[in-house]
Amino acid sequence: MADITIQRVYEYRDDPARSGTVFLVDRLWPRGVSKEDLEAVTWVPDAAPSPNLRIWFGHIAERFKEFAGRYRSELDARPEHAEPIVEAARTGPVTLLYAAKDPEVNHALVLKAWCEDELGE
Repeated sequence: MADITIQRVYEYRDDPARSGTVFLVDRLWPRGVSKEDLEAVTWVPDAAPSPNLRIWFGHIAERFKEFAGRYRSELDARPEHAEPIVEAARTGPVTLLYAAKDPEVNHALVLKAWCEDELGE
């Protein structure tokens, strides 16, 4: 079983004892976070929702279910964009970092579930 967790980028602290691979899964670099803060993190902006979908969603909770379906369709059409995450999850723990404020309504939840489906979980 894959060990994929999600965490808000602003709560992330580079912990040398942390095992696994950490990915920033936002299309845009998070405000107020320096590249040095995330130097051990792999940024995969293409694994994030397309700009048009991100703008349409606008983190409006009522749109989340439809957003999730549309985003999964984007991932299905371009699985290579999330392949580094899936491959890392085959061999060890993975953390997905995101910047959205709401832990219940964000694309990282959808991406995590999609990766788990790809891994047959």
